[in-house]
Amino acid sequence: MNRRRFLQASASLIPVTFSAQAAPAATRVIDTHTHFYDPTRPEGVPWPGKGTKLYRKVMPADWRALAEPHGVRETVIVEASQWVEDNQWILDLAAREKCIVGFVGNLDPTSPDFARNVKRFAANPVFRGVRWRADLVRIDAHKEAAVAGARVLAEQGLELDLNGGPELLPHASKLAQDVPDLRIVINHLGGSGDPQALRPGWREGVTEIARRKNVWMKVSALVEQVKCEEGKAPRDVGYYLPILDHLWESFGPDRLIYGSNWPVSDRGASYDVVFNLVRDYFNGKGGDASEKYFWKNSRDAYQWIERK
Repeated sequence: MNRRRFLQASASLIPVTFSAQAAPAATRVIDTHTHFYDPTRPEGVPWPGKGTKLYRKVMPADWRALAEPHGVRETVIVEASQWVEDNQWILDLAAREKCIVGFVGNLDPTSPDFARNVKRFAANPVFRGVRWRADLVRIDAHKEAAVAGARVLAEQGLELDLNGGPELLPHASKLAQDVPDLRIVINHLGGSGDPQALRPGWREGVTEIARRKNVWMKVSALVEQVKCEEGKAPRDVGYYLPILDHLWESFGPDRLIYGSNWPVSDRGASYDVVFNLVRDYFNGKGGDASEKYFWKNSRDAYQWIERK
């Protein structure tokens, strides 16, 4: 076992103690990955499915109750519904909720109405970009539509979130190369898998895509990757070092972003655990790195707005 692996293994045995006296994460924190939805609406919701713990009304007040004790008072919402009009539902919600500084919508680039819908929603300054999920949008199988859609986003000054596993990363890297003016944010660690059993191709894919300077990585869904009983992900930072260290080595201090993925994150651990794991890791990199990770880098990637 080399020295680094020995230190990682040793660290994983040291529990992290969370307390009210813990060092603050940064002077400001933007949670760039939350989901809000209301299954009690007459039309219901396409996600999450009935019969799951996530199938309940989830609103900003619910998130604030968990986040504000950690100094987290602002968020960028990422839309999980593929219904076009749910983009407007979130924008209407943002008009009432000043904690929402940005919104990443959900629009299909293969739709003939994609460009028109992008321009429609981009008229609202809260609308900061679009997310394409690999289960809904295959940027490899629909390359022409993906590149055309990416150019529309770039022309509007918007960004693109991409969500998928390691197999997505080479295609995302090529898209970043083809549309260099587009800001791209990779969601959920690029689908790393359990920190102690990383998915094949993840390390190489991260190394490759990090070479694209118009790409950021969102350190979100960290606890959901763990193979464990629901809600029982490890609380010690050492367990996650195979992921966190590789992201740090690849992207450096300027292109890593905080996102909780709440409420989906509850599948792995509570908001307290999710937040404190990354707080402790990035505080360990120094105050400047922590400020960048918790809000400054997201400002560069999303160009979210100041709300008063």
